[in-house]
Amino acid sequence: MEPDITQTAALVADSARSKMLIALLGGKALTATELALEAHISAQTASSHLSKLVEGGLLVVRKQGRHRYFQLAGYEIAELLEQLMNVTASINPIHTGPSDKSLRHSRVCYDHLAGEVAVQLYDSLVAQGLIEDALIEAKLTEKGKAFFISLGADIEAFERQKRPVCKACLDWSERRTHLAGSLGKWILEYLLSQGWAQQIPDSRVIEFTPKGITRFRQTFIA
Repeated sequence: MEPDITQTAALVADSARSKMLIALLGGKALTATELALEAHISAQTASSHLSKLVEGGLLVVRKQGRHRYFQLAGYEIAELLEQLMNVTASINPIHTGPSDKSLRHSRVCYDHLAGEVAVQLYDSLVAQGLIEDALIEAKLTEKGKAFFISLGADIEAFERQKRPVCKACLDWSERRTHLAGSLGKWILEYLLSQGWAQQIPDSRVIEFTPKGITRFRQTFIA
């Protein structure tokens, strides 16, 4: 029996719910109050919408003390939202990405890097022979495995996961490919841990330091 997509489609189709889902693409858990502000609705209305999203499997809720925090249920949900934004942009090309230059330059897409810098990264990894471009699911080469292992990546652990090691993801603003998957997540965590960049609070923007962007390019971009 084919899966019934109507319930999921209906959940995403509501304007307020879609705004809350997109707000969670930053990877940070948010409260109902914060999500109500993002969607420009009352707290009571937000509570009703969030209950539906949790019941529909798009969100998970975590309790900490007196507070309840909401997150996307997984990277698959983030990828679905990113693809929907790509489709919408292709249908209505007037809106091809964020007007904020900082968001266009580099931002977090749930758990991996997106934007101009991420597209440059993907192109360079392909040019260096570290990954092979295979449309949706890119392939990490033996040369690529050796390179990322030298930086501390646990490639064997990535290969044991259900999630693809590499995934070619169409960038919403650039309309070109950036790297998702377990390796894409690792690269974002690596550059943040090195202090080359930081995620701006309450934003999806990834802001590189002058020294950080230089080190990032020296390390990953030929």
